Amino acid sequence: MFRKKAEKESYNKEEQKPIIRSSICTGEKVAGFKDIHTGKFTEVMLIKNSKDMDLFLEKYDISAEEIKTEW
Repeated sequence: MFRKKAEKESYNKEEQKPIIRSSICTGEKVAGFKDIHTGKFTEVMLIKNSKDMDLFLEKYDISAEEIKTEW
């Protein structure tokens, strides 16, 4: 009935950018952060539906316009 609000977490905005990685074959989506300098991807959570995406955006205080999808 009452939903607990997601606790805000942070990431280094100068060093990382939010990314959704999507598999071309299976369509599986994973949210995480990509290091701008090295290209290393750090997986944070699996995105199964729009609620998961909203949770990720809310948890890290990211706007939908900021996030990009990589294949």
